[in-house]
Order: sequence, then C-alpha cells, then structure tokens
Amino acid sequence: MADDVITLILADHRKVEELFARLTTGKGDRRAIVGALHALITAHARAEEDVVYPLLDAHHGLEEHKEAEVLLDALRRAEPDSTEFTGARTLLALTIAHHVQEEESTLLPLLARTTDDRRLRDLGKTFRQRRQQELRALTAPRKGRGAGPSSRAKARGRAASGAGQGLTKTELYERARAADIPGRSRMSKNELEKALAKART
Repeated sequence: MADDVITLILADHRKVEELFARLTTGKGDRRAIVGALHALITAHARAEEDVVYPLLDAHHGLEEHKEAEVLLDALRRAEPDSTEFTGARTLLALTIAHHVQEEESTLLPLLARTTDDRRLRDLGKTFRQRRQQELRALTAPRKGRGAGPSSRAKARGRAASGAGQGLTKTELYERARAADIPGRSRMSKNELEKALAKART
C-alpha cells in the first residue's frame, strides 16, 4: 500500500535522514538544505498532528514536535560555519532520530493494528494533502526579496493590517511569516488570527 499513511510517514522519515546526512557532510548549499529540512519537518509534523495524532495518544509526540521547531529556528538563524550551527544541527538530529525511532517502534505499529487498510489509505490521502498545503505555505517565494529593508517593513505592515478575518489558514500563515511572528508554524488558525491582531497594536 504505497499510498497509505504509514508508508508516507516512513518515506518522509527517510527523506529527513537523507537531508541530515547531506548537511553533516558539509557538501552543497547548507542554507538550502536547512531550508528543505525546515519545510519538510514542519509540514510533516503539522500533517501528523492534524491527521494521525488525534487517533492516538500522542501527547509526547506533540512535545517533541515543539522541541524540534525551536531547534529548527536556532539552526536557521545560525551561520553555517559557526559552532552554534554545528551544535543546533547535532541536537536537532538527535531529537529527530529519537522521535522517528519512537514513532516507528510504538505509534505507527499501534496505528497499523487498530486501523484497517482502507482507512489507512484514506488517512494517507488526507495526510498528503495537508502536508502539501503546509509545504506550499512554507516554500512560497517572498515578494520584494532584495528590495532593501523598507520592503520587509512594508510586508510586516501589510501582514499586520486587517488581521485576517475570512482568510484561510494558509493565507494567515503567509501574513504571519511576512510579519515574522515566532512560532507561527505551530499555531492553529485561531491562534494565527490572534497573533496577527496583536501584531497590529
């Protein structure tokens, strides 16, 4: 069942491991690899939280997702040749490896035992759609890049204005990203609306 949710989650785990391996070798554009890691891990986590975790007792998994988000932010801020980068990369790799091992040895086997094949395929379809939605939001090109510091200020102003009633979660996320609101990838739609409203004041 190549399209069931368990197979998709395992495939993402292998992709993350491959990206960490590339990052550790020091070959290639490390900023681009970190960007790909951030997008994949965040989109994967959000899809798991929305589609899979409600079916399981996954409170610990949620806590590990939060920890990974903090470490991802630290890795993105660090200069690639710095000791901060190496430390953040190492700690994030250990955290993700522990999380993957726990999911693959406990949560996913439990899901396989308690869910029939058809339901697993349905969950796979929903998981894939949710992950793609997050990936699009996380990797959409930013307008005005390289146009000087005023472009970022303008983007923040636009993001903060009209705090977001009637917008989709993806649109709210884009505004939160433009406003540089911390923790935005973990927020629900309601939390994004509140954060954008607060950013206006």
